[in-house]
Amino acid sequence: MLDAIGTILLTAFAVIVAVTLVPRFDGHGITRARVAMGLGAWFVLAAVLAAAGVFASPALPVGVAVSVAVLAPVLLAGRLVARTRGHGIPLTTLVGIHAGRVLGVAFLLLYSAGRLPFTFAHSAGWGDIVVGVLAIPVMWAIQRRVTGWRWITGVWNTLGMADLLVAVTLGVGSAPGSLVRFNFEAPGSGAIVAFPWVLIPAFFVPLFLLTHIAIFANLAASGHAAEDASRSLPGRPAGPLPAR
Repeated sequence: MLDAIGTILLTAFAVIVAVTLVPRFDGHGITRARVAMGLGAWFVLAAVLAAAGVFASPALPVGVAVSVAVLAPVLLAGRLVARTRGHGIPLTTLVGIHAGRVLGVAFLLLYSAGRLPFTFAHSAGWGDIVVGVLAIPVMWAIQRRVTGWRWITGVWNTLGMADLLVAVTLGVGSAPGSLVRFNFEAPGSGAIVAFPWVLIPAFFVPLFLLTHIAIFANLAASGHAAEDASRSLPGRPAGPLPAR
């Protein structure tokens, strides 16, 4: 029953995320259709591989397939996402979709069902819940441009990215048979490489990591723009000439 509910919720959340992230306009050499098709194909591929048991296949060492699924999209698309600042997707949107991470309660439910170890389930579950809940006031701070909104967003973004990286590390390190296992609590994290839960590390984690990169890029660009604007204010003394 829990797996069936998880399949429905994760699929619905993937659709919501994909629709939300599709740019409202063409820009940076990419179209809305290409973004939508790319996200859709990515999710379907992850779901097909998950249903086929590829991520739990004994042909590869435990955790290798999941690690590749997490890291490959970030390594392949991270630079492009940073350069285009998320293809022009508004900063509030990039932050807002993380509210869906309250679905991290699934980790706690799996622990209660005896399918995940305590440390991994509580770290990943509560970490996602906290980041998801905090995404709402952070988005509000960005919209209202409250004092220190860049610092607030930066701290939240760092927390959100760290939560994902810690969760992946604990997941691989808690898996029975993992070459880098360091957490030996029973029953291990095997449930997270089975369908539908493997969709979390195979799709949502790398997607959220990419949005965190885009958020950092947006904050950096916004900070530079603010500095340039302050330097151009009338009556403001000019700074020193650059060294030759």
